[in-house]
Amino acid sequence: MSVLTTAEPHGGQLVSLLVPSARAAELTKRAAGWPGWELTRRQLCDLELLACGGFSPLTGFLGEQDYLSVCRSMRLADGTLWPMPVMLDVPAETAARVRSAGALALRDAAGNLLAALQVTETWTPDRRAEATAVFGTTDTAHPGVEYLLRHTYPCYVSGVLEIVQPPAHSDFLAHRHTPSELRAEFARRGWTRIIAFQTRNPMHRAHQALTLLASVEQNAKLLIHPVVGVTKPGDIDPAIRVRCYQAILPTYPKGRVMLSVLPLAMRMGGPREALWHAIIRKNYGATQFIVGRDHAGPGLRPDGRPFYGPYDAQALLRRYDTELGIEILPFRRMVYLADSGRYVPEDEAPPDARALAISGTEVRRRLAAGLDLPHWFSPPEIVAELRRSYPLNSQNAS
Repeated sequence: MSVLTTAEPHGGQLVSLLVPSARAAELTKRAAGWPGWELTRRQLCDLELLACGGFSPLTGFLGEQDYLSVCRSMRLADGTLWPMPVMLDVPAETAARVRSAGALALRDAAGNLLAALQVTETWTPDRRAEATAVFGTTDTAHPGVEYLLRHTYPCYVSGVLEIVQPPAHSDFLAHRHTPSELRAEFARRGWTRIIAFQTRNPMHRAHQALTLLASVEQNAKLLIHPVVGVTKPGDIDPAIRVRCYQAILPTYPKGRVMLSVLPLAMRMGGPREALWHAIIRKNYGATQFIVGRDHAGPGLRPDGRPFYGPYDAQALLRRYDTELGIEILPFRRMVYLADSGRYVPEDEAPPDARALAISGTEVRRRLAAGLDLPHWFSPPEIVAELRRSYPLNSQNAS
């Protein structure tokens, strides 16, 4: 099995599945006679993080025993903490061809060979049981459940994974780093305490206030680490968001912040996903990780009830803080005190204060309707970037 485990600073060992060039050439030649599979967007994201070590300690897509163990206990079969299934799903006819051939060529949309899978297992999972275990519901109003039950192919395949080349990108190149590259950059800068901040939305004043507060309180540098893979349907396009992140960087103290994008396919899995995010950020070299209100939550059900409690993710991560290998920084939602003109955690707001906040859903609604964002909520640099893609509509603005 072509798995390289390398010791790295800032977070322990990384697993790399990329094969040497000679082996890549051999696999490319042999794969011409194998069944092929064009990876979906989610699978491309998963393959990239397997390739670079972002999903360490995984050595491939999960086999059946690891899958069942992760669903049941948030651990691999050997007991290693890992809360989210990372599966390769294919149609039944592809699984049948694979069982005969014993191998599968994993390709991108252009037909390029990205990886070779020497298949040892194919099976049909109980996806409703998976939804219940991982997401706590089978309600398809939950986007993770909706994808799993309606868009996932019926068969899972696994085996020995050898990666020939990671998926190619042409965007955000200055802000794309593998875990090894990011750890090396931290070392070059002399950073030893690094707080990672997860986001799938543009950053506004509340996020800025929260991250600055965390950086000062912890005497640590800040890694803004947004997801640019697959997020929730309806989210603001990654290209717009990255421009927003770039625009806000100069407002931070010089030398204390870095932007790097993460090619993750989110599942919107709430507490389980928050635990997953922490493990991934440890792999990227962060020493601390901010967990906020409704971390990785999917929003509300159609009846207005939440799928998860606002601080369930923080409670779950506290249970595993001694073995995670990364310190968790729990934060309450930041609210704006209108009378004093400052942001504070909501539990520190005086009972009689006019505390204001706007959700990501409300931001997207306002942008789509051509409505202004209040000055206290969003810096002008961010508003300018958002308006490039959501121009004000004079008929709707008010």
